[in-house]
Amino acid sequence: MSGEVVSTLKPAQVAVVMVEAAIAKHKTRPDKLFMKAVAAGALLSFGGLLSEIIQGGAAGLNENNPGIVKVLGGFVFPVGLVMIVLGGYELLTSNMMVFPMALIKRAVPLWGLPLNWVVVTFGNLVGSLFFAAIITKYSGIVSTDPYKSFAITFALHKAQQPEWHQIFLRGIGCNWLVCIAVWQAAGARETFSKIIAVWFPIWVFVACGFDHVVANMFSVPLGIMFGADLTTAEYIRKSLIAAYLGNIVGALIVGLPAVYMYLDEYHFTDTQMRNLEDGSNTPSESVRDVYRVDDAPKQE
Repeated sequence: MSGEVVSTLKPAQVAVVMVEAAIAKHKTRPDKLFMKAVAAGALLSFGGLLSEIIQGGAAGLNENNPGIVKVLGGFVFPVGLVMIVLGGYELLTSNMMVFPMALIKRAVPLWGLPLNWVVVTFGNLVGSLFFAAIITKYSGIVSTDPYKSFAITFALHKAQQPEWHQIFLRGIGCNWLVCIAVWQAAGARETFSKIIAVWFPIWVFVACGFDHVVANMFSVPLGIMFGADLTTAEYIRKSLIAAYLGNIVGALIVGLPAVYMYLDEYHFTDTQMRNLEDGSNTPSESVRDVYRVDDAPKQE
């Protein structure tokens, strides 16, 4: 029946949600944006820490079945992104998808993209470093072997051993999957479905060893804090920049085709912008207006 709430949005409806999410982020005060980004960096690090504990504590299994250890470590990592998505916090890698989409549809000004990315980047970095230094290192929870040795080895594996182009390419694969996870979560209409939508793509990217620039803001500095033979400059030059650029490309692989396939007839109007500003129209209501969310197939 018309008016029935559907369980999953159509792709075109999700595309509109992505654009209007960027608008809402653009309208958020920079100080609030920064604090949301700090929280996101810390929350993602919870998943990173749990993944390192499982992988680092399974030395015997790692010796004989390294693939199983990667799968187990990947399985627990998504808890961080689940908390970020459900809590409405700011993660750089998903903003790499929604802001270019909004720019193409002229829903946000050109300067809005670099402003958001800079604020969220530093917020994610602060949250990740706080979690690595205060919550992880100084608490002593992984300060003994085999966890400490694994943290050092993992940091070197992420930032020193691969070539620059390899980290870049791994960054593409990573954010391709992360943005698919965020896209699927946006299309789900209730909490359990959002969790499942996020979990599987993130599980895949971690188990495969792709590079997420924000996740590495926790794991690589943690290894450096524990004495890894790696300088901060080397981390920034080889890992952070390469993963950052690769993550941008991965986000565009999801976002740009979505604009082409689903948003050709979508035009964000000045009236809708004013409604969002004064709170009289939420993004979900705009989706309903533009793409008829409630037009579920009628039962005969």
